[in-house]
Amino acid sequence: MDYSHLLATNYKTIIAQYLEEDVPSFDYGGYVVGEEDQVATLYCKAEGVLAGVPFFDEVFRQLDCRVEWQNKEGEHLKPEGKLAVAQVYGKARKILLGERTALNILCRCSGIALRARQVYELQKAKGFNGVIAATRKTTPGFRLVEKYGVLVGGLDTHRMDLSSMVMLKDNHVWSSGSITKAVKNARAVCGFSLKIEVECQSEEEADEAIAAGADIVMLDNFTGEGLKVAAKSIKQRWAEKGIKHFLIESSGGITYETCANYFCEDIDILSMSTITQGVPHVDFSLKINKK
Repeated sequence: MDYSHLLATNYKTIIAQYLEEDVPSFDYGGYVVGEEDQVATLYCKAEGVLAGVPFFDEVFRQLDCRVEWQNKEGEHLKPEGKLAVAQVYGKARKILLGERTALNILCRCSGIALRARQVYELQKAKGFNGVIAATRKTTPGFRLVEKYGVLVGGLDTHRMDLSSMVMLKDNHVWSSGSITKAVKNARAVCGFSLKIEVECQSEEEADEAIAAGADIVMLDNFTGEGLKVAAKSIKQRWAEKGIKHFLIESSGGITYETCANYFCEDIDILSMSTITQGVPHVDFSLKINKK
């Protein structure tokens, strides 16, 4: 799949802002190297899933450079030493002007894609048919890149922002007075086009959320075994009433190392913040070729 087709034109503005942040006034190093035409090679020096190609390309497009790739986005890279994955053609000053910004994007995006791919492959191996999603725990200003990496790695992005879906957490419920009231107030303004999800700490809270019309109940911070028991009990109880419209999500403290403990047929969604948080970057470097 070519996920670059999802990108609206706003990502070009974001890239321009990244470049402006890195060079707010004078480019002293660029003055030294000048305008001679050069070719630089992009090397991958550690395992990763190549992700972030459209952003990398746009950095250099804005600097009147051209990128040619030897590897495709989404490809699992396992270099022995270092692997040449692309060449950048342009003026020496322009290549170096975009170097760090482009590498920062690629290193982070590819690291997230690797973590997502590892989780995805474990999911397939264990036969879990539900959805595994990232969360909204992303880096301010870098969300689009990080969510894009999740997609390239093979997982679901979950909601992109507060406007994408209504998620009522414990603070929303406490501030509203009850789950029922919170769901009612949310539906009054979000209409039919948005789903409502409610964070629940017990089966009783899940039952209240479902009765109030929630589309998704999130069982938060359950143990693996506790989750399986609760999810099965909730679905059976409501199936006896002929109500099956809701989904059950599990979240809270789930990692790559522990996620398999939560796989079961009664769970529709697992969400994990560790797909985007605490993820090592993939080591890429950009070197101007010696003539």
